[in-house]
Amino acid sequence: MTVTDTRTATMERLSLVLWRERELLAELHYRLEVEQLVLASGRSRWLAHATRDIDVLLATIRETEVLRAVAADEAAAAAHMSANPSLAALAEASGEPWSSILTEHREAFVVLTSEITTLADSNKHLISAGYRSARETLLSLGDTVDGYDAAGTATADTLRSRLFDGAL
Repeated sequence: MTVTDTRTATMERLSLVLWRERELLAELHYRLEVEQLVLASGRSRWLAHATRDIDVLLATIRETEVLRAVAADEAAAAAHMSANPSLAALAEASGEPWSSILTEHREAFVVLTSEITTLADSNKHLISAGYRSARETLLSLGDTVDGYDAAGTATADTLRSRLFDGAL
């Protein structure tokens, strides 16, 4: 096998791993949207299932990241670069068509990562709001909610008995 054939084979291997990682990130985006819909609907029955799906997918993404790191190191060695190169550096050091292909992968990762970060932050906010609401409801059943402290936590008086109308 010639040097060109070896370099082409390593770049093809890297590109395949990058495609797989992009597919997994798109799947993560979908799973986060499902989680958000479950949170927004208030149907907590499926929340544990949606969260478990995300955790399983994140484990697969971590495994794929290891494969990507190995493939990137092989591509870097074939291009006479040091180990652990950035995708931008690999694209810059590669000739066409690999430069364009790697640049496209990098741009897709930037967009996907931004979208996933936004969704994950939104989901955290929804989970926090749901937790606060549930906590305040529970506090109001046994205590009087006086207000909030500086951290936004509900404060309550001492425990006292309550009567509930069963018709409600």
